[in-house]
Amino acid sequence: MSKFYARRRVSILAALSGLIASVAIFNAPTASAALPTPVSAATARTYLASLTVATEDRTGYDRDLFPHWITQSGACNTREVVLKRDGTNVVQDSSCAATSGSWYSVYDGATWTAASDLDIDHLVPLAEAWDSGADSWTTSRRQSFANDLTRPQLIAVTDNVNQAKGDQDPAAWMPSRTAYRCTYVRAWVQVKYYYGLSVDSAEKSALTNYLASC
Repeated sequence: MSKFYARRRVSILAALSGLIASVAIFNAPTASAALPTPVSAATARTYLASLTVATEDRTGYDRDLFPHWITQSGACNTREVVLKRDGTNVVQDSSCAATSGSWYSVYDGATWTAASDLDIDHLVPLAEAWDSGADSWTTSRRQSFANDLTRPQLIAVTDNVNQAKGDQDPAAWMPSRTAYRCTYVRAWVQVKYYYGLSVDSAEKSALTNYLASC
């Protein structure tokens, strides 16, 4: 092969590679939530088998018993840290508020460009935690739970989707995006296991069924 044709072939291949990459970027979500990777399905099944099964008790619950959106560093609170982590090209002002960026909500597949359209979901809701054993915790432990950036517990999602979820467990509510459900239940079980929380019978049944197909 002559040097001319060799150079031409390399040039064509480079152009094609660039075109393929551009198409991939165009078709991909504009942002992707960076929830800490949950344990594997096999590990989640092992964790789930060890969780205590108990009836839930909402007596005495108050959201204020879980101090949340505490300062994490500098002027940034937990919400602002998650918005920065889960977004793409996020710009923050001097008070750490997100002024621009793009966020892809893994629960419903929507993309947003205003931080006000997003809630930070407690994957295992605060009320659910209270029902499952957090009523006996210290305030310090409840604060750690409500601001946990290490476990897969906090994620930026479409605000009205989070509000529709409310305090429901996987027996009553799951993300509409079926592709995310395996990740969701793995994360749910990991958080409950780490914090020593119980599950009710319907919740355990739902988790077992979802994990079986992961």
